[in-house]
Amino acid sequence: MKYISTRGNNQNMTSAQAIIAGLAKDGGLFVPESIPQVDMEFIQSLSDLSYQQRAVKVLSCFLTDYTQEEITGCVERAYGNGKFDDKAVAPLNIMDDLSVLELWHGPTSAFKDMALQLLPQLLSTALKKTGEKNQVLILVATSGDTGKAALEGFRDVDQTKIIVFYPENGVSRIQRLQMVTQQGNNVAVTAVKGNFDDAQSGVKAIFSHKEFNEKLNEAGVSLSSANSINWGRLVPQIVYYFSAYADLLKAGKIKAGDKISFTVPTGNFGDILAGYYAMRMGLPVAKLICASNTNNVLTDFLKTGVYDRNRDFYKTISPSMDILISSNLERLLYHVTDDAAQVAKWMQELAEKGRYDVGAEVLAKIQAVFGCDWADDAKTMDTINEVYGKNHYIADTHTAVAWRSAEDYMSQGHQEPMIVVSTASPYKFNESVLTALGQSVDGLDEFQLLDKLQAMNSFPIPAGLAALKDAQVRHSVVVEKTAMEKAVEAFAKAE
Repeated sequence: MKYISTRGNNQNMTSAQAIIAGLAKDGGLFVPESIPQVDMEFIQSLSDLSYQQRAVKVLSCFLTDYTQEEITGCVERAYGNGKFDDKAVAPLNIMDDLSVLELWHGPTSAFKDMALQLLPQLLSTALKKTGEKNQVLILVATSGDTGKAALEGFRDVDQTKIIVFYPENGVSRIQRLQMVTQQGNNVAVTAVKGNFDDAQSGVKAIFSHKEFNEKLNEAGVSLSSANSINWGRLVPQIVYYFSAYADLLKAGKIKAGDKISFTVPTGNFGDILAGYYAMRMGLPVAKLICASNTNNVLTDFLKTGVYDRNRDFYKTISPSMDILISSNLERLLYHVTDDAAQVAKWMQELAEKGRYDVGAEVLAKIQAVFGCDWADDAKTMDTINEVYGKNHYIADTHTAVAWRSAEDYMSQGHQEPMIVVSTASPYKFNESVLTALGQSVDGLDEFQLLDKLQAMNSFPIPAGLAALKDAQVRHSVVVEKTAMEKAVEAFAKAE
């Protein structure tokens, strides 16, 4: 299977080459030339398999230039060795009215581990397969969870370095602590004066700066990405949609062929896009509900067909969704239109004017698959409290946005089984969660808050978060958004 750019520059790559490159030369994103198809027999065969075995079967559909042994090795290194605190890796918590797909049992307590434990293995294998001699420098912009997950995944991986940029005041206290205490001889963490979109735009600009990239190449350094713009970051996420369906089959909650729906808390559109790929492959999906917070640019787009980032930016209690430029939407537009020139035109309009309009015909195709809703902070807090009262289950601030949207969707008479995609442990956002549960947080530090939440929660404090109490701060650099390229150059040259 070959991979091409959403903007049609005639690049034609294997999956290994696309994973190394990260971003296409024309600024587009790599997508498979065609989406592989599976039948119900394939899906049913997953029911009695471990998550690792399911991953090998699904990934093999896309990574056709990797051998079965290579994929199996990557998967075992990513999801084995006790890295996840639940042997199911991505357990499905089946409740009376809906099910919760818990994607936060990895080392950094966020769903990003599902991809970012695997991406370094895929990249390291790709470097060997292609004979690449350059050191690969991974650039990451994070709204909170990607940064730590990428740092942990790439820590001390041969032939790589990684630098993470995060908005100085745009992540939770726990998220910041996770990043600035990161160990590893090949890692750097830098705060940016601005919001996530500033950091993400800065990273994209660095990738697009031809002379800068040529200068790095001459020094034996190639840039790549661990953000969900990298295909190697997106493809692992397709697995857990199949896994969730297989778990419902195994539990006898559905019959083979029954359609189910997913509600996904969405910022950069990568997580929910993985569900779209699963559906296009043949997974019986009725609807993918895109759940946003007050930065509801995606909700407006899915209702009107107009993407407009020219709006106020809000800092919310669900910071990983505080995003106004959702990069992975570009991939969806390509698959819906099969028109790279049109996608390139829309992306140019977004860069120059901050908006584009896909028109009624394209919007209708998108709405056939995607629903949408959003919840502000007040509704999110209410939902955390209501879910705890009803199920004695503690949802984090992002999962609660999805939970509220799922309940609103089901209240409209939709009968198919619903899965809420839970993207982070509540312990990562303990202050907001405790406040929602009516608990006082005055005067408590992060670790007192963790202990207080533990007293109410059936899940223990994740080991990685508990260990932060005695961790040393190792990264304290802060830069203006215009100085990100200099920071990358300095780190690339550092021994």
